[in-house]
Amino acid sequence: MEGSVSAVRTRLCRLILVPLAGVLGMSGIALAAHVESAAPSAEIIIAQMMQARSENRARLRPYIVTRNYRLFGKEKQTARSEVVARVTFDPPGIKQFVIQQASGMGLGERIVRQMLEHETEIGRNNASTDLSPANYDFRYLREEVLGGRRCYVLEIIPRRNDKSLLRGQIWVDAVTYLLQRTEGEPARSPSWWLKDARLVLVYGNVGGMWLQTGSESSAEVRFLGRHTMLSRDVEYTMSTLAASTGVAARGQ
Repeated sequence: MEGSVSAVRTRLCRLILVPLAGVLGMSGIALAAHVESAAPSAEIIIAQMMQARSENRARLRPYIVTRNYRLFGKEKQTARSEVVARVTFDPPGIKQFVIQQASGMGLGERIVRQMLEHETEIGRNNASTDLSPANYDFRYLREEVLGGRRCYVLEIIPRRNDKSLLRGQIWVDAVTYLLQRTEGEPARSPSWWLKDARLVLVYGNVGGMWLQTGSESSAEVRFLGRHTMLSRDVEYTMSTLAASTGVAARGQ
């Protein structure tokens, strides 16, 4: 009788504990998978991003890009101004530009000139504006899919009040560690004329080089209201000519 009871107990234990062990085993596998897929720390992401950026800079070569700018007021159906510029880049950081065409209100051309002059200045001294621990603190926020790519989203916190630094977020590709998107507001207002400024930068592959290919900047312009400037790269020409040879002259 006792043997029969013992056998029944054994069968009951197997019926209960074996499935439970399976569940625990699956939980262990799931936990292990979660640990393996856990995002790296912000420090590791930034180190990988800087390495990817260094490798990308080594691939840079001279090019000329035709860029289209459109300025919109509160109504975004019709551009109030349109500007076409040609920008010449010579590695490692020389940029020059020519305004080829401008139409509509003169404010658009003035803004584009200021943007390109600022871009040219930064190109000569990008160490002061780089997304690096020297200029920013970084905080991991989340993972997110952007344009079909898995990205790490990090908060960027400028270390000083500089109009060339942004307070916002960056999207770093989880595989290539190249920037997919940057958005934020200047750490310091760039001008008394502007407030509530916002900037979005997008990036893409151009002939094996990872470049900024578009932007959207918006701000409240005193006495004129909200304005938005959209830029997109229209055409690239790979060039063996140096910008210093006069292919493009700054500010012409």
